[in-house]
Amino acid sequence: MAVSAWGGVTGSNDDLGEGMCPHRRVLEHVTSRWGVLVLIALLERSYRFSELRRAIGRVSEKMLTQTLQTLERDGLVHRDAKPVIPPRVDYSLTDLGREAAEQVRALALWTERRMDDVHKAREAYDSRPVTPPSRGSRS
Repeated sequence: MAVSAWGGVTGSNDDLGEGMCPHRRVLEHVTSRWGVLVLIALLERSYRFSELRRAIGRVSEKMLTQTLQTLERDGLVHRDAKPVIPPRVDYSLTDLGREAAEQVRALALWTERRMDDVHKAREAYDSRPVTPPSRGSRS
């Protein structure tokens, strides 16, 4: 059983595989560890690569480069390379990227507001007695 992109539950995990592949891939890019942080940072303003790396923190050059290229390919980030010496490249959000970033930021803000509830739920879960799964259950 799987949840479809439209909120329904379907009987097959395949619905999230090949059939949903384009939607799923973009969702993975937008909600990836570094994708979220890049999109939220670029909501503030455009950044040069090194500025963005410092603003995000703890991201390798390789991962930031891959993330920016992926988001640029998806039409969410605009890369503006200026023909000067030394080279200057600025990154900003496209209109599509701004729309996605607003959604991601809303989810991030919700997470921030609800962390106390998440911590309480985790504590309640962790304090439950451990019971082995029943035979024939699906995990």
